[in-house]
Amino acid sequence: MNKRRVVVTGVGLITPLGTGTEKSWENLLDGRSGIRKITQFDATHFPCQVAGEVPDFEINQFIEIKEQKKMDRFIHFAFAAAKMAVEDSGLKITKDNADRIGVVVGSGIGGLSAIEHYHTVLLEKGPKRISPFFIPMLIINLAAGQISIHFGAKGPNSAVATACASGTHSIGDAFKIIKRGEADAMISGGTEAVITPLAVGGFSSMKALSTRNNEPEKASRPFDRDRDGFVMGEGAGIMVLEDMEHALSRGAKIYAEITGYGMTGDAYHITSPPPEGEGAARCMRASLKDANIHPEEIEYINAHGTSTKYGDELETQAIKSVFGKHAYKFAVSSTKSMTGHLLGAAGGVEGVICALSIFNKIIPPTINLENPDPECDLDYVPNKARAMDINMAMSNSFGFGGTNACIIFKRYTDS
Repeated sequence: MNKRRVVVTGVGLITPLGTGTEKSWENLLDGRSGIRKITQFDATHFPCQVAGEVPDFEINQFIEIKEQKKMDRFIHFAFAAAKMAVEDSGLKITKDNADRIGVVVGSGIGGLSAIEHYHTVLLEKGPKRISPFFIPMLIINLAAGQISIHFGAKGPNSAVATACASGTHSIGDAFKIIKRGEADAMISGGTEAVITPLAVGGFSSMKALSTRNNEPEKASRPFDRDRDGFVMGEGAGIMVLEDMEHALSRGAKIYAEITGYGMTGDAYHITSPPPEGEGAARCMRASLKDANIHPEEIEYINAHGTSTKYGDELETQAIKSVFGKHAYKFAVSSTKSMTGHLLGAAGGVEGVICALSIFNKIIPPTINLENPDPECDLDYVPNKARAMDINMAMSNSFGFGGTNACIIFKRYTDS
């Protein structure tokens, strides 16, 4: 069964650059920033007052009104992006194949906005006013649960909660489920929606967020000397993965093939990466080994690249330790410069971006790279998208708790 090949046949994006894959992708290639002043609550007295909010999400286009109140915003995003991906793939789920199609969708934090809202309800109006949907709307696995219920997907159903690596782990786990022969298709990715007072306040207390409040569009600047922290974003990135033979049998469009998946732990610190990005380096090596390729075959890395001082430096060091001199010969970009950091959704969004980059032969840039950090000296595709015929790409995600995930995407060929 390990000889099975796994391909990407459908994608869905909801990001601060817009609702829908086409809108997000076009804005990425144009190098536009999705970072603005926070509008979802009054952030006047917060150190950080900017974030990547989804600007145009019309929930009624995706979810019936009576169902909306059963879901937190992070589930709304996952549900809508999954509908986009399944429609894009052309996959039909019927009673005959339902038990061979599953869902793995992750989130870093889940329904924090529901928790904040109903805590206020509890204090002001008492326990009897708490919605019976409160628990199902906040727990992380209900994103995958709601998707499976809607589509009737009865195969493996799971949720990953590995902080900022959740989306990448979800795609990687779905890849392995198909590879093992336990499913023929999987709906997978990540979702997040925690631009809330508690989340912004908590990350601000850690001194993790940018405070470039007067220039929101320039606040997220990975690998730039003047970066001062990451910018929170929200949204979802979902893809449909299929066994290659299953996809070919129904004439599906194939964006890319997934060939490798690595996962490691730092065992070092709750928030800081270890010296020289040692855990990230081991993760990249693990994905290369799983794909059975040489480091020199990688041509593009969609970096974790969060715009934090140590994170960007250590990821750069990790890349150089794995790839040696070849690290200076391929392209690296951080699309978080435009979307902000979508936390548990980041890997889902960036996995879709990798697949689209391969399929469309173009790499989105790292914007706001105006004053390169001497410690970050690779080719980060500064400020302008680059046309490039990519055969092999890697997507990196690293999370709090020292959890790391890397996926390798390959241009699809029939051999």
